[in-house]
Amino acid sequence: MFTLIRGGKVHAPGEMGNRDILIAAAKIVKIGDRIDLPRGFNAEVVEAGAKNVTPGFIDLHVHIIGGGGEGGPSTRVPEIQLSQITRAGVTTVLGLLGTDDVSRHPESLLAKAMGLEKEGLTAYILVGSYQFPPVTITGSVRKDIALIPQVIGVGEIAISDHRSSQPTFEQLAKVAAEARVGGMLGGKAGLVQFHIGGGERGLGYLFRLVEDTEVPIEQFLPTHITRSPAVFEQAVRFAQTGGNVDITVSGKRPTRRMSTGEAIRQLLAAKVSVERITLSSDANGSMPVFDEKGNLVRMGVGDIGNLYHEFRSLVTEEGFPVSDILKCITLNPAKRIKIDGRKGSLEEGKDADLIVFDQDWRIDRVYSLGRLMVSGGKPVVKGSFER
Repeated sequence: MFTLIRGGKVHAPGEMGNRDILIAAAKIVKIGDRIDLPRGFNAEVVEAGAKNVTPGFIDLHVHIIGGGGEGGPSTRVPEIQLSQITRAGVTTVLGLLGTDDVSRHPESLLAKAMGLEKEGLTAYILVGSYQFPPVTITGSVRKDIALIPQVIGVGEIAISDHRSSQPTFEQLAKVAAEARVGGMLGGKAGLVQFHIGGGERGLGYLFRLVEDTEVPIEQFLPTHITRSPAVFEQAVRFAQTGGNVDITVSGKRPTRRMSTGEAIRQLLAAKVSVERITLSSDANGSMPVFDEKGNLVRMGVGDIGNLYHEFRSLVTEEGFPVSDILKCITLNPAKRIKIDGRKGSLEEGKDADLIVFDQDWRIDRVYSLGRLMVSGGKPVVKGSFER
């Protein structure tokens, strides 16, 4: 199956001007000013005209089998479905557990990732959860990462949070070393993702890991960094010393935290390269609000669509350069999990994960591995159990 996307304004994520893109099966085989097909060549031609064409989004924080549960069994968030993901422009997900590793398990997480792959997406997972020691599939973080194709790291390990296991520095250093070696043996990222809570210690352990161990700073990814001014201030310092940081977007969801736009502006003003910033949705995870005594007050749910809504708002309303914001949800996340040889940018030989937007940056079409998943902004491929 061949598809020719004709004449769209290509953001790869850097702006390339108007180009033709030829897709064959799951790959981009040609990008050029004008691609003329031989007579009789069987290909679907999509006239992109003045539309925008970008890489598919990569979301590094998705609770693909659901999160939550902090308010009891009735507050367990359900699994995410295929069309929820694709209509948000996301073509690659990183699945993970959160607070609940009692009724949810890494084996179930792996099975869900494999199911999403069967349905047409690219899916990876982290073993572990908020708790310590990390829950695994083989009994070893190192073995999981080295031997299971979908496992690329460990997380989200909760620190500075009343829901964490309050791990010691020595325990964190050991699991970071396990992830490092597992990544080396498996040719993977060996990512260690940290959920940063609102406690006073903030990112303190991360600074110690960098200073007191030999594990490279690029191995670590703190997320939820706009949780509080104190946490964000530490995150800026972490990024200034060469670390990477992840911002949980709010999209259309009201928030009292620092906005994504303000966080990016402050990071850039502090001379942090945009290459060190990623944006993620925390999709299908719970968004609990606790009082000062730790009692649950109310519960929200993360929406993967917030990633797209945040992107559109940052570009069309806040005036950020398209290439900068695109990097934060395409090429930068691909680099964090070491799949940038396949994904994250529009290049010949890379996976055909693309979004076609209209002139107002509304999603028109989404291709995942060359397969049309969304057309006219509506899913045309549904998951196995979607009506």
